[in-house]
Amino acid sequence: MRNEDILKRLSEVPLFKELSEAEMEPIIRIAQLRFYKHKMYAFMQGDPLNQIYFIHSGRIKIFKTDFSGREQIISIFEPGDLFPLSGFFRRETFPASAEVFEDSQLIVIPLDKFEEILLSNPEICIKLFKVLGEKIMDLQSRLESKVLHNTYEQIIMLLVRLCKSNGEKANGKYRLTIHFTNRELANMIGTTRETISRTISQFKRKNYIAQDEGGFYLIDREALQQELF
Repeated sequence: MRNEDILKRLSEVPLFKELSEAEMEPIIRIAQLRFYKHKMYAFMQGDPLNQIYFIHSGRIKIFKTDFSGREQIISIFEPGDLFPLSGFFRRETFPASAEVFEDSQLIVIPLDKFEEILLSNPEICIKLFKVLGEKIMDLQSRLESKVLHNTYEQIIMLLVRLCKSNGEKANGKYRLTIHFTNRELANMIGTTRETISRTISQFKRKNYIAQDEGGFYLIDREALQQELF
């Protein structure tokens, strides 16, 4: 791929949107575009953490696996997102695996070279810290929901969070842009598929959730939130 094409793609990433072409030049020099098919892995849990990824197209599932092989989904990243968000300025292994949720184009940058760019460009560094701060707040909120709320409330909070991270607003409701299975939703909060299925059926009866012709969830986020009070 030509440098001009990579420049166009990276310029659409929020982290780089306000940079000039001259400021983008050192990033373009070290960037590569790679294509990954559905179900491929960008990296596996425990692999050396030596590069970072920006999603140009497609979606990536980040998950951890425990000693019994049980999967815990951490996040679903979409176009424009940077991942992983751990490992900057320290050498370690990937703390989770990254599986391609659908055919994706990823821009790959060596971590050590990207860190050099960060050190010489405070504007990018500040933006990155903001992204990391938002991620920390999100993880803190998830921990609080796990400790302070029962499973029913955790499912509500999960669906509300997905409206923000993987949804688009239309006609007063949020349409999730991903076909989440009950198993995948269960793996996000550590419950069972049956519990998710039963709870979503309750929400459908209350008209909090519906599905469009494509099978995507339509969620009345405000109504769901009222269930928490």
